Amino acid sequence: MIYYEYGSPQTSLSKDDLKRGLNEALDKLGERHKILAVPPDYTRLPSKAGELTEFAWEYYAEKLTDILPALGTHTPMTDKQISHMFGNTPRNLFRDHDWRNDVLTLGEVPADYVKEISEGKVDLPWPAQVNKLLVEGGFDLILSIGQVVPHEVVGMANFNKNILVGTGGSEGINKSHYIGAVYGMERMMGRTDTPVRRVFNYATEKYLTGLPIVYVLTVVGVNEKGVEQTYGLFVGDDLEVFDRASKLSLEVNFVMVEKPLNKVVVWLDPKEFKSTWLGNKSIYRTRMAIADGGQLIVIAPALKEFGEDKEIDRLIRKYGYFGTTDTLKAVSENRELRDNLSAAAHLIHGSSEGQFSITYCPGKESYNLTREEIESVGFCWGDFDEAMQKYNIPALKEGYNILPDGEEIYYISSPALGLWAHKDRFE
Repeated sequence: MIYYEYGSPQTSLSKDDLKRGLNEALDKLGERHKILAVPPDYTRLPSKAGELTEFAWEYYAEKLTDILPALGTHTPMTDKQISHMFGNTPRNLFRDHDWRNDVLTLGEVPADYVKEISEGKVDLPWPAQVNKLLVEGGFDLILSIGQVVPHEVVGMANFNKNILVGTGGSEGINKSHYIGAVYGMERMMGRTDTPVRRVFNYATEKYLTGLPIVYVLTVVGVNEKGVEQTYGLFVGDDLEVFDRASKLSLEVNFVMVEKPLNKVVVWLDPKEFKSTWLGNKSIYRTRMAIADGGQLIVIAPALKEFGEDKEIDRLIRKYGYFGTTDTLKAVSENRELRDNLSAAAHLIHGSSEGQFSITYCPGKESYNLTREEIESVGFCWGDFDEAMQKYNIPALKEGYNILPDGEEIYYISSPALGLWAHKDRFE
C-alpha cells in the first residue's frame, strides 16, 4: 500500500515539504507504540534520510526507541557525523550494526532459484539475514528510510536492500554482491528487475512478512545548476512504492550522453568519500559512458583507505582492481576471497576491464593514500595540486566543459547521485 507519493522531474521539495509529506503518511498508519528507524549511514548523506529520521522522532517522540543506521559493511558513524546528518535527534537512540555478529538468518533462497535467475552464473543458496534487533526488539513499526538511485550491485538502490544488506550479515552481503558482479554490472544498473533484486524480493515474500516495515523513499539528484534537488518522496509497504520511486529516479538520475566521453573528471566530496570502497562510485556510475582509451580522473582530497572494513581493505591491497578474469581466478584459488565475496565483487566493479585509465588524485595530508599504494592496486596516481590547478573545480559546471587550453572534459560533482551511459554501452 502507498501512504504518500509526490514527485516529478520538475519538483523541488523543501525540508518543510518533506516533513509535511512524512507526517501525512504517518497519520495514515494509525497509532504505533514502539518504533525502529533504519536510515542509511553518513555515506548516503544527500538522501535526506537524516532530516526524515529527525522528523519521525519529532512525530513519535519517546515511542521511537531505536535508530539502527543501515551500515552494511561500512564503518560505524561518529558522533560528529550523527550530529551533522540527524540534527537534534537524541544520540542515545543510535545503535551500531555489526554485520559479522549481530544478525539472524531468517531463511534461505534456494540455490536452484539463484542459478535460474543468474542464468547459471551463480549456483549458491542465499541467506536472508537481518540485524537481530529487527526481530527481537518488539517493534510495531520499522521505518526503512533511504534514497532510490541507480546502483551497481542491485540495479536501483534501496527498498528491501536497505534491510537485507544494510542490516544484513556477512554471508548475505558477500553473496549478493557477488551475484551482481558475476552477472554483469552493466546489465543491471538503472533497472528494477535484476537477479539480485529478485533474490531480495523472494526473501521479502518468504521471510520478512512478519516484520512491520514501511519504506520511506526519496529521489534526490543534482540539477543543471549543480545543486542537489529533492525530486520526490514516496512512502509505502510494498513493491509498488519502490517501482514508482525508481521510475522517477531514472528520469532525474540517469544521463544518456550524446557521445562516448574521452575524459571524465569526478570530485569526491571529502565529507563523504574517504575510501575507494565508496569512491569507486566514480567508476561504477561512469563506466558505460567513457570511450575506449578514455580517461577517468578522480580528485579525492580525503582518500585514506581502500576498504572501510579492515579485512576488506587488506584483500583489496593484496588482489587489486585488475578486472573480472583475474578476480575470478583469484576467487577460485584463494579461500580468503571465497569467504569475502563482496570484496571480490568490489574488485570487479572497480576495474575498467582495460577500457579506460583510472587516475586517483588523493590529497596531501599525512593520512592520504600514497602513490605507491594507489599504483599497487592497479590505478594510476595523479598529483592533487596539479589536478586542482588544471581543472579548477569551483569553476566547472556539471557536464561538458571546455578548459582554457581547449580540451573538452565532462565534470561530475556527485557520482553517488547519478548514472551516466552512452547508448552503445547501455545494454
